This record gives sequence, C-alpha cells and structure tokens, in this order.
Amino acid sequence: MADKIKLSLAALILLGAVAAFYVLGDEYPLLYRVLGLLAAAGLSALVALQSEAGRNARDFLRGSMVEVRKVVWPTRKETTQTTLIVIIMVIIMGILLWLLDMFLLWAVRLLTGQGA
Repeated sequence: MADKIKLSLAALILLGAVAAFYVLGDEYPLLYRVLGLLAAAGLSALVALQSEAGRNARDFLRGSMVEVRKVVWPTRKETTQTTLIVIIMVIIMGILLWLLDMFLLWAVRLLTGQGA
C-alpha cells in the first residue's frame, strides 16, 4: 500500500509540474518554467525510486551497466572494415536492383508492344 502511495505522489508531483508549466506560461519566462519542470521531474523520480518498483528499476539499471562493461567493443580497424563491407554490399545490391528494374522495364515494354 505504501508503494502505491509513493507512486501516486510521484505522479501527482509530475502532473502538477506540467500543469503549472502551462498555467504560468504568461507570467514567467520559459527558462524558469523549464527549470521548475525539471526540478519537479527529479523530485518525482526520487519519490518513485523509494518504492519497490523504483528499487527494482534501479537494480535493473545497475545490472545493465555491469553488462555494458562486459561488452567487447570492436577496434577502429574492425569498425572501418565492417563499414566498408556494408557500403560495398549496398552499392552492389543497388546495381543489381537497378539491372533487375531495367530488365523488367524492357520485358514489360516488349510484352505490351511499346518497345521498338
């Protein structure tokens, strides 16, 4: 029950901030309204992180960061070679599709009697 209250409070803080952003549109400069909205979003996130769902999300993000550190990133040479292979294959496929299109255009013109 306490988690539902915390999440509801976080949602109310965020909704109140969004409403204030638009209601105070004529009275305050945009910079102040955006800063207030960001501060309220941060406060809302802090309240939400105190719930069980927030703790689960925080643990998930920590686990994700651990997994990102385990990734073996390609070297500059591997990245360049892979990029060149992709570019070459795109060019080859473009040429093949263009040739197929030209052949089909010739065949359609021949079958419909529009060809010379």
